[in-house]
Amino acid sequence: MANKKIYCGSGKQKTETWLKITVNPDKLMEYVQEYEGRRFVKLDINLLPEPNQFGKDVEVTVDTWQPTQKKDQVEVTKDDSDLPF
Repeated sequence: MANKKIYCGSGKQKTETWLKITVNPDKLMEYVQEYEGRRFVKLDINLLPEPNQFGKDVEVTVDTWQPTQKKDQVEVTKDDSDLPF
């Protein structure tokens, strides 16, 4: 899934430092993540080299990158039930 682009919006570059975008929330629902009780969606906002057929020069896609866990990586847990004597 990391290589597939999920388009969720577009926009226009208004000035050198200001981008104005519109995002479709229906396309984001399955990509909502939770961290420390807060929900969020990671997005990539890219300037296009030239405007598309609708005059939009900004592309908004969902960032689907996920870290891969190594096969030899083992989760270590502390077992406090074992007495040292």
